[in-house]
Amino acid sequence: MFGIADNEVVAIAQRENRIILTFDSDYGEIIYRHGLDNPPAVIYFRDKGLEPLFAGQMLQHLMETTDIVFENAFTVVEANNIRQRQYKMT
Repeated sequence: MFGIADNEVVAIAQRENRIILTFDSDYGEIIYRHGLDNPPAVIYFRDKGLEPLFAGQMLQHLMETTDIVFENAFTVVEANNIRQRQYKMT
């Protein structure tokens, strides 16, 4: 059985002011190519790591050791790199 569509996840995140945590690169396309108004924050884990806890451990490490702000941004997390693109507020 499949989950809900990415567009529906985005709509829920917008409505409930949630951050999307994902391994799916499609969220960048939904937000940037379609010019989404008021996009939700997204943390995209490009690497899945070698163990199931990789993403959670990586996120916890970032939150404990950096001043990174995830709100109002699309964040790409790789094993050795983090990139962010802030959203332009309208």
